[in-house]
Amino acid sequence: MKQDSLHRFAKRISLTLPLFGSTVRAGFPSPADDHLDRTLDLNEHLIEHPAATFFCRIKGDSMQGIGIMDDTILVVDRAIKPKHGDIVLAAIDGELTCKVLDTHHSCLRAANEKYSPIHITENMDCVIEGVVTSWITESHVRPS
Repeated sequence: MKQDSLHRFAKRISLTLPLFGSTVRAGFPSPADDHLDRTLDLNEHLIEHPAATFFCRIKGDSMQGIGIMDDTILVVDRAIKPKHGDIVLAAIDGELTCKVLDTHHSCLRAANEKYSPIHITENMDCVIEGVVTSWITESHVRPS
């Protein structure tokens, strides 16, 4: 991942969008409520530490097993201390990658079995740039 694919979070205005008061079923359809319950500000749900948050766009398929696909936008928080099992953005010898942190085996794991783990050694320059807190994937799936 290239450095130019990183973007800083800049909260300009509060963006509130309508939020329906009822949930939407993914199974058998039910009648929808005709009213909106409240508004939803995505900043409140996606950004915990605005000054330490940035976005980046993923290229590749190494994380597709958990739904992070090519062109997905990651929300990365530098203020969160990374722990075992977190999805992280790491710089390995200056090259950025998104992987699952495995502190038990000192490696970074892909979420696609065709990729081997990256074992972190003393000779390697590895810096965890931040913890991925959420991601945005555009979906234009249409039934065939």
